[in-house]
Amino acid sequence: MPKIGRLNPIIEALKSSPKKIHKISIQNQAGRSKLDDIARLAKEKGVPFVYVPKKHLDRIDPTHQGAIARLSPKSFASLSAILEQKENLFLVLLDEVSDPQNLGAVIRTAEAGGVDGIILPERRTAGLTEAVLRVSAGAVEHLPIVRVKNLARTMDELREKGIWLIGAEGGGEDLWHDFDYTSSVGLVFGSEGRGIRPLIRQKCDRVLSLPLYGRLNSLNVASAASIFIYEVVRQRNKIISKK
Repeated sequence: MPKIGRLNPIIEALKSSPKKIHKISIQNQAGRSKLDDIARLAKEKGVPFVYVPKKHLDRIDPTHQGAIARLSPKSFASLSAILEQKENLFLVLLDEVSDPQNLGAVIRTAEAGGVDGIILPERRTAGLTEAVLRVSAGAVEHLPIVRVKNLARTMDELREKGIWLIGAEGGGEDLWHDFDYTSSVGLVFGSEGRGIRPLIRQKCDRVLSLPLYGRLNSLNVASAASIFIYEVVRQRNKIISKK
């Protein structure tokens, strides 16, 4: 059963998805205002909570911040439900991103940037583990996440719906801002080691790059995703400001 030992994600889960929380254990005699907030919210939402000694929490999660919430697994969203939401969809597709830290960071940035949903393949992808929940800082509770059997076929379906698919890859001549992101778009990011697989790359309408001026030849997927996501935000906000 997933658990969260960070205070801000626990508070977010209490606000957005209290029914997914089985129980919260709170450190007694901690003297922290956020722990009082967690107890208050848990009482308001009808979530069971108990006060326990610090050593009890230490055995469960040595990195806890004074409370631990046990969660039911997050249910995945359906692709059809996301596609029916609205026009000008903003999606993120992750091709075999297996590092939980990177997945959690991408989810956090995507939620902050107004992404409508994240699409993951079933195989060779990090699950929604405790590490992902922790790094996402509660964002995983607010963002629809879809898991598909075949990412390439899903991309064909998205293209039929009029969604442009933009791959992010190092070493190219076309830069990340050389595209009009104000229409429906799906940003495609590859794994930490191999990048986007060849078949997935072929399914992209464009493949764009970030310039690298240092000695390293790549950015991790979370860093690259942040830059691409906020380019979409910048362009769409620019259109809104002109209206």
